[in-house]
Amino acid sequence: MTSPRDMLESFANLDLGRAARSGVPEVVLAEHKTPEQTIAIVRRMLDTAGRVLISRVSPETRIALQGAFAETVEWTVYSGGRTLTLSKPGTTPPQRGGRVGVLTAGTGDLPVADEAVALCVEMGCRIWRASDVGVAGLHRLFEPLRMMLDASVDVMIVAAGMDGALPSVVAGLVDVPVIGLPTSVGYGFGGGGIGALTSMLQTCAPGLAVVNIDNGIGAGAIAGRIAIRAAAARGDWNMPGSVAGESPQANSDKRNQR
Repeated sequence: MTSPRDMLESFANLDLGRAARSGVPEVVLAEHKTPEQTIAIVRRMLDTAGRVLISRVSPETRIALQGAFAETVEWTVYSGGRTLTLSKPGTTPPQRGGRVGVLTAGTGDLPVADEAVALCVEMGCRIWRASDVGVAGLHRLFEPLRMMLDASVDVMIVAAGMDGALPSVVAGLVDVPVIGLPTSVGYGFGGGGIGALTSMLQTCAPGLAVVNIDNGIGAGAIAGRIAIRAAAARGDWNMPGSVAGESPQANSDKRNQR
């Protein structure tokens, strides 16, 4: 009879020491995995670390995860279930004092931005965020940006599709690193995120780095590392205060359920 461990090792070789080695936990990309494969990986990571972040979760896989774990773990749900954190009761992310600002140009950019938010939270950062502040109504940007600068965020992630202009605008206004996150929101020539990516790469505003289209996890990993280094330099490591991801200003679309 094949054991669960043997079955898992037939298709996955988990890097269970990644968080300790690099500060970035391994993330389960559910896309292109069967529900059964995802469940096996999640079960192993819960047994080892007590927490697991899952991205690109299909409705079918989410239903399967609920059937396997609904009564035994705590859930944090982002973007209607596309991104999930599952954790054993009593386990919490580390508190490392990093401060990350997250802006989205439009509501359609939220699912990708939430991947970045979820990873930064799991890395131990606090989040300040604002949505739907794109260049079509640039006046909407000023108050959220002022709030983030008053909070002395260490880095900003700016997600945008269409023309991808918002990250360049933000990079020209602030003195912290800005990570441009192009999303596949758009249509026609340059649609699928191509226009946003090329616009960000061609920016004339210094201080903007760019990840690939829809790469929320990549943006979150870079932002988290920057923020954690900055927190350690100012002595905020494990500082008391807001729970990661739950600053008074945060308005992330997440909820806990048992």
